[in-house]
Amino acid sequence: MKALVFGTTGQLGIELARRAPRGAALIALGREVADLTQPGACAALIATATPDIVINAAAYTAVDAAESDRETAHLANTTAPGAMARAATQAAIPFLHVSTDYVFDGTGTRPWREDDPVAPLGAYGQTKLDGERAIAAAGGPHAILRTSWVFSAHGKNFVKTMLRLGAERDTLSVVDDQRGGPTAAADIADALWTIATAFRDGRGQSGLFHFSGAPTVSWADFADAIFDRATLPHRPVVARIPTSAYPTPAKRPANSALDCSRIRAVYGIEQPDWRRSLSEVIRELEASG
Repeated sequence: MKALVFGTTGQLGIELARRAPRGAALIALGREVADLTQPGACAALIATATPDIVINAAAYTAVDAAESDRETAHLANTTAPGAMARAATQAAIPFLHVSTDYVFDGTGTRPWREDDPVAPLGAYGQTKLDGERAIAAAGGPHAILRTSWVFSAHGKNFVKTMLRLGAERDTLSVVDDQRGGPTAAADIADALWTIATAFRDGRGQSGLFHFSGAPTVSWADFADAIFDRATLPHRPVVARIPTSAYPTPAKRPANSALDCSRIRAVYGIEQPDWRRSLSEVIRELEASG
């Protein structure tokens, strides 16, 4: 299987390369080659590479910055994926893409299903939703994975931020009224490779799929779990605060829990336990110093 992957330095791109199945030929394109603000150029790379599968692991993920930089966010999250999906469709190549829980408004308490109404609260969520629609409209074989609260030993994420601040402070204030499923980038990579293999073998099914870690927790719960596993000079106290006490330019959904039953039914992919993955990430971080 020859896989063309957009995004090499982000959390997911790194894990896709690390966890590629035996025998997979990986063509990983970084920003210096595949700039998402140049959608036509990104689409042309698909025709040039002639892969068996395309995986888009690149995106504009600065949620707050997107509120004031909508044009760039739209290019990267909507226009570029749409152009790439059309190029893949023309070549009859399956296109795999990662989206977000931010397409929902976060109301209610039950986990969101793929067919639930969407209502993004901000520019980031809207551009990702528009990207989903552009990919589906391209009409080719595709799978879109909506995920949430991504973490790994790489890049910028909540786990690394908590470990850094936890080593400096005795008390950390963390939001306790937003709930979701933390998801390891390694687990997302494994899910994407499973789907890619299914398409290669003629078993791929197109559509939207939810994939996130379990169990559902608040950010404050997640922070406590991080400190329970980490080796720090002292264990900081997590002060639980409401969202209203931590205002941000972009609103976050209060309920980000995702119902992952469809991906299990179609691809046999189980919802991963983020606590196991968190322990592995912390071990990696501590081993690397």
